[in-house]
Amino acid sequence: MKLMGCWSLIVFGLVVMVLNNASPANGVTCQEALMTLMPCEPYLVGSGPGTPAVPCCAGVQTLVSEASSTEIRRSLCECLKKAAAGMKIDPGRLKAMPEFCKVSMPVPLDPAVDCSKVPLF
Repeated sequence: MKLMGCWSLIVFGLVVMVLNNASPANGVTCQEALMTLMPCEPYLVGSGPGTPAVPCCAGVQTLVSEASSTEIRRSLCECLKKAAAGMKIDPGRLKAMPEFCKVSMPVPLDPAVDCSKVPLF
């Protein structure tokens, strides 16, 4: 179990390195977004408790506040979609996260989302 957690962290780190070249959208880079959500990894892959930790929810709230334009939301959507493809994320936990963290997500939490259609609000 401990080895699996290490592998998840290594995969997550590789995704961060690959996406490091993503262009910033008003100062929010893909790497910054992924680092902000790093505390969510145990919850999302199912190796942590059944609810997200406080630092995870704080990171989610930070990203929600930074997703202030359509361009940023779409950029974050692409970033998170690519990162999710490299991890074994539990879709049920992913979809439950906004409720647990008491936030309204400006980006759909679905690995199959078409990021070009992220809402303009």
